[in-house]
Amino acid sequence: MPATLSRHQTTVLILALMATGMGQSLVFAILAPLGREVELGELQITSIIAISALIFSLAAPRWGRFSDRVGRKPVIICGLLGYTVGTLLFTSVFYAGLAGLLGGSLLYGTVLAARCCQAVIMSGTNPAASAYAADHTGAEQRTRTMARLGTANSMGTILGPAVSGALATFGLLAPLYFAAGLAFFAALLVWWQLPVTPQQDLTRRPLSARLRFTDRRILLLLATAVGLFVGYSGIQQTLGFQLQDKLGLSGIETAQMTGAALMVSAAFTFLVQVTVMQRIKLKATQFIRLGLISLLFGAAVIAGFETFAVLAVGMAFLGIGLGLCMPAISAGASLAVLPEEQGAAAGLVSACPAIGFVSGPLIAGALYQVHGSLAPLFSAAVFFLVLVMLVLNDR
Repeated sequence: MPATLSRHQTTVLILALMATGMGQSLVFAILAPLGREVELGELQITSIIAISALIFSLAAPRWGRFSDRVGRKPVIICGLLGYTVGTLLFTSVFYAGLAGLLGGSLLYGTVLAARCCQAVIMSGTNPAASAYAADHTGAEQRTRTMARLGTANSMGTILGPAVSGALATFGLLAPLYFAAGLAFFAALLVWWQLPVTPQQDLTRRPLSARLRFTDRRILLLLATAVGLFVGYSGIQQTLGFQLQDKLGLSGIETAQMTGAALMVSAAFTFLVQVTVMQRIKLKATQFIRLGLISLLFGAAVIAGFETFAVLAVGMAFLGIGLGLCMPAISAGASLAVLPEEQGAAAGLVSACPAIGFVSGPLIAGALYQVHGSLAPLFSAAVFFLVLVMLVLNDR
């Protein structure tokens, strides 16, 4: 295999990850107001994300190992097509709810089932794309390469809220239809343009080792990533509720303002990944510590916001923290394992955000029903505990 990714391969991977990043940020921007439109409660809405995230976290490592055996390209395509079909199903259920055809527990159960079906298949895209990149880069370039892939996802999450806000003027479901079409286009692009893993590389690659979450080589990195997304998801999934309740917004206004806030966060993640992560050489743990400090400060700011301007400052610090942490975690895990374990390692790293999204939204949603500021304070406490864990481990 080539020592580095070609520009053509990099472009295709970037576009595929941009599509998934944009699609996810579209959902997160509109789910809170959309759920309230069909009379779902806060805990029901956050549990849809949490339970589907659990399914994602269980499936992603298996897709990663599967890509070690069959190649990366088929798994990337399967994930994108699964996202397309799953999003259309998810949208159709909400359409039935808005039309009065479904309601109550039946609506909630159907939405949850649709989202979980989507999660099972879409979870293959990110680990396969990360493993494809790892296959084609040397150790000295791994952190920069993972940062570039992170940049692609960040670009998607920057564009997603902007598109969501614009399309929400046509209705809360319009962004979801757009996300489905975009993922389908990305699948066609990968099928047409991304080179297949050469057969000789597949045949000489042993069956992927059963790399486990508890493997001592990567345990600390994975635990850090899980904690990071427990905290981040707690803020993200209650953000729409906070905006609607504190600023007195309508459903469409909430979707637009939530999208704008997420766009601020993603923009700063992107800036960090194309500047700091490309030009400054630090150890992975050093990047992660700096990122956690930024996340902690951002959560504290968000806990006390009364205007959108203050919220934007907090979201900017969250974005900086994510931009520092995630490429370092991905690169650190990739460098810690053997070549034949790259897919398995990428699958485990890809599962970490989903694992965080299992508990974070549920806890934050429950705390939000007690008092709105408790959700971001919970996130700040999680970031602090993860930072303490890293400091104690280095002693």
